[in-house]
Amino acid sequence: MNDSVECLTSQPLSLLDEFILMLLNEESGYFYQIPAQKMNCSVIGAALAELSLLSRIDTDMESLHILDPTETGNPGLDLILKEIVDEPAQYNAQYWIEKLIHHAESIIDLTVENLANLEILEHHEGDFWTVAPSKLYATANGDSDNETPGQFIRTRIGKDIFSDDIPYPRDIIIICLIETCDIFRFIFKLDKKAEERIKLICKMDLIGRSIADAVEQNIKNPLFGSSHLSKKIPRAPLHRVLLNPHVRTGNIPALLAELAKQYGPVFEVGRPFSKPDIFLAGPEVNRWVRRHGRKYLTSKSYFSEFEKVYGAVGALPSLDGADHFRYRKAMASTYSRGRLEEQLDMVYRKAREYMANWKVGESYSGKDLCREMINVQMSPLFISVDSRDIMEDIITFKERALSTHLINILPKFMLKTPGIKRKSKAVDTLIERVQSVHTSAQRAGCPLNLVDDLLSLHANDPLLLPESNLRFLLSATVLAGMYLADSFSFALYAMASQPALYDKIRSEADLLFSNGDPVGEDFTPANTEITDRFINECLRMYPIVPVSMRDVVNTFTVEDYEVPRGSRVNIAQTAPHYMEEIFPDPFSFDIDRYLPPRNEHKSPGYAPYGLGPHTCLGVRWMALHMAVNLMIVAHYFTLRVYPEDYELRISPFPSMKPSKKLKFHIAEQKRELPI
Repeated sequence: MNDSVECLTSQPLSLLDEFILMLLNEESGYFYQIPAQKMNCSVIGAALAELSLLSRIDTDMESLHILDPTETGNPGLDLILKEIVDEPAQYNAQYWIEKLIHHAESIIDLTVENLANLEILEHHEGDFWTVAPSKLYATANGDSDNETPGQFIRTRIGKDIFSDDIPYPRDIIIICLIETCDIFRFIFKLDKKAEERIKLICKMDLIGRSIADAVEQNIKNPLFGSSHLSKKIPRAPLHRVLLNPHVRTGNIPALLAELAKQYGPVFEVGRPFSKPDIFLAGPEVNRWVRRHGRKYLTSKSYFSEFEKVYGAVGALPSLDGADHFRYRKAMASTYSRGRLEEQLDMVYRKAREYMANWKVGESYSGKDLCREMINVQMSPLFISVDSRDIMEDIITFKERALSTHLINILPKFMLKTPGIKRKSKAVDTLIERVQSVHTSAQRAGCPLNLVDDLLSLHANDPLLLPESNLRFLLSATVLAGMYLADSFSFALYAMASQPALYDKIRSEADLLFSNGDPVGEDFTPANTEITDRFINECLRMYPIVPVSMRDVVNTFTVEDYEVPRGSRVNIAQTAPHYMEEIFPDPFSFDIDRYLPPRNEHKSPGYAPYGLGPHTCLGVRWMALHMAVNLMIVAHYFTLRVYPEDYELRISPFPSMKPSKKLKFHIAEQKRELPI
């Protein structure tokens, strides 16, 4: 066996581990889309079965009782065992599944975490999971098949189904539970003989049969699926919303946090001549969206009109399910921290070239300074051309398209004014420039960039990435730079307005640059500890995209509120950033929030990059790029907010950014810029 391949021999998988692995659909990067009630009942059933195999409990059709109260060492199983031990009366498995179902999500999380710690599962940005390709599963006698754990389990179960061999008891239980979930037809190609074989296997073991029957009875319980107890969604009158002081400052997360405090985690905001907007806000809502949102929410329908402006259909933001996951996997390296680390020398060079034009004593527009500084770095990195001269036209056109076709705050004819039509031509100019330099001869020997990756994906999977989408995707790079730049402008404001923190960031930067330009591996948590916490706090207080819109394709209940199919919801994922119970004193800029034991950013309420499948793909790139730019500015210059008494105002639409009145004054140049 290859020395680089590891085997699982030291810690065998539990029945619960194997059950979860059987439920994982690697094509979509998540579990098969099983109704939550079925999933939760089955997980509790798997936990009870594992406790039975470990001789902690015994169960049959009539009763379930304790054999041995000793802990197993498995946190999820011990959570279940303790409740059973603490109950003086004796009940059957159906009772316990009903009673313990509220633990199901915790057990799933603990099981997935355990599989990740064993390096069996790999986590991908956006809460996707796959089986780690480097892991092989060792059989009980020490032999290893050349398969991942998930493949091994499926092969084993497949042999049970498609042969006449008598399965092991644990396999019978897994087959019983998977059959209850009704997903065998997605895992295997079944004929009538195989279906009959599954039914026969499910009768072979008393434990498996009793637990599967108990799961089935709970699934059929009408009380679990009923919605008549759901709460009525309260409505916030529009005039009260508009009178809120956070509207004047443009602080959308703070506004939505206050509305959630007053009206609850699910509320409506009335609109004249239109349906009210539904908002979801709160840490538990965030947790629900991460875990379950992909079953109920889609971005396809509302994003399609925006795509059409560019002639695109099915670009990444509008994809869901397996296609979305495939797309993200294919483009993950493009937006990775590693790709940026490989080209930091270009980032330093471009940043210094731009800063060489700064004059001590002068003041510059905050928006223009930050957007231009980031653009001169990102355009060469992503598309190998200079787009600084057409950047604002591309951004203006795209923001107008977002405002008219996505967030609908402007009538659609506003995208067709003569001025906007002129600006739209900048997109064609950009495409012409990209095409002129992306020939085989000119790209030979060059580091891979976004265009190379897009063209490769198009060549390999032209239906996933059709040629018609390239215009949208290439111009989107300028918008991605705008988002980073606007985040950078908030961070630069926070640094320039707080001299004590400025000095601390400068100290880290000076150490990092003391022996020349740092390479990627120099940006360790220890070397950038202050800067990283500072950036975390900037992202908390000033998230660029505070709300995500989704269409509801399946009716769901969250926090006891039912949201019907056909609704459009606004997920206020950053509203918890201003909730006192999550971030005490939320209007204070406090970088110590991110130190243990506080670790406030580890709450589900911290979501500056979005939630679930559509979490920003470039999270790690953005964090490093922001740190590099803050530190290089602090290393060479002292900036101050101008005028000194400037009070931050935010322009919230279509994304959050400082108002045009923000300026930065070049107060001091600390050292000469290398030529």
